[in-house]
Amino acid sequence: MSTLACRRLVFRRPFLSAPPSPSSLSVLGQSILTDDYTNVTPAILSKLPIRLWEKHGHPLCTLRSLVESHFSDFASLSAPSPLVTPAQNFDVLSFPPDHPGRARSDSYYLNRSLMLRTHASTHQVESFAKEHDRWLLTADVYRRDEIDASHYPVFHQMEGGRVFGTDTTSLKILEEENRALEEVLERSPIHIVDAPHYSPTNPVQAGHSADAAALVSRSLKLSLNGLMLKLFGGASNKDEPLQVRWIEAEFPFTSPSFEVEVFFRGKWLEILGSGVVLQSTLDRANVPGKIGWAFGLGLERIAMILFSIPDIRLFWTSDERFHSQFSPNAISTFVPYSKYPAASRDISFWLGAGTHDNDVYDVVRDVVGDVAEDVVVLDRFTHPKTGRRSATFRITYRSMERSLVGSEVSAMQGRVRDTLIGRLGVEMR
Repeated sequence: MSTLACRRLVFRRPFLSAPPSPSSLSVLGQSILTDDYTNVTPAILSKLPIRLWEKHGHPLCTLRSLVESHFSDFASLSAPSPLVTPAQNFDVLSFPPDHPGRARSDSYYLNRSLMLRTHASTHQVESFAKEHDRWLLTADVYRRDEIDASHYPVFHQMEGGRVFGTDTTSLKILEEENRALEEVLERSPIHIVDAPHYSPTNPVQAGHSADAAALVSRSLKLSLNGLMLKLFGGASNKDEPLQVRWIEAEFPFTSPSFEVEVFFRGKWLEILGSGVVLQSTLDRANVPGKIGWAFGLGLERIAMILFSIPDIRLFWTSDERFHSQFSPNAISTFVPYSKYPAASRDISFWLGAGTHDNDVYDVVRDVVGDVAEDVVVLDRFTHPKTGRRSATFRITYRSMERSLVGSEVSAMQGRVRDTLIGRLGVEMR
């Protein structure tokens, strides 16, 4: 009998009914009632107290400090609790009602009225409302996602914002500041490919003058060009200037909107998104007579590039072989200390009604944690008569700290199988 046939026989188990869901969750010292919308998992809740960006010497903390040092005259705000309402996360930032980020398949909900923030922009309104003309905020954010070397359901963002008066004097001061920043960049080893400050496809908001929007867009670009030079200039080719290019973009909470890319180690890399803040956001923050810009960047994405960290799971390791390689406020190249062998197992099942791939990934994370290096869908099948859907997933197991033996992998695969049956109601093939 073939190995595949033997493996499939092993997977044939009696159907296990799903265990009852708890009526409440303990989250950061609070008791939160659950309901039919609850989809947050124990693996995710365990990450909430960790706050990697505050751990001295950690690459994420170092990167945060470098960004803060560039914006040295900005207020650095403490990230509030990651528990927010859907209105805070979406509505106050003018996300449309049908935005896919609202779906339970994309976001973690504690119940219908409370969720884990999906971006640091959630706190734009309250940050502007604190009467800070300029501010930075670092936060852990949560999104349901696939499992591979560059995706993790918890990651970290920095958000920055600044506002200006719209009177003639304030705009004249901004124009002079822009000119001074421009002169500094002209003397620096940086080549910038700009995008229009606004255009028909990247419009000025109603109520904003074109001149004011252009000045604010220019201020945003000049400030971030300086940040790109600080982060990437020292590690780029010493014989050539750092190349930066601006691209028109579209975000729910800014207009005009832009993305920034840098050419680094032989390829263009998307670094961050930014734009002129929607006036409705400033109105909700009760900041009258102002116009402003904001940007948001992902710390893991940039840290993986700058520190040459190949796997996003490493940010969460407690292995001293990782942490000993880094010093506070210094960028250094990560040297892999070992590559333990991987082991893959396939699992095939009929999906329950409404089962999403992210449900499967959450089960794997809950059962085996960061030992799951990669999960891919090998095959999908819809029965032509019954319409039932099935899928085959390949789970790659690899510890970052030691070699796994075959019996361990088989045991983990068995726990994944039983949890898929019990939690999602799938039927093994």
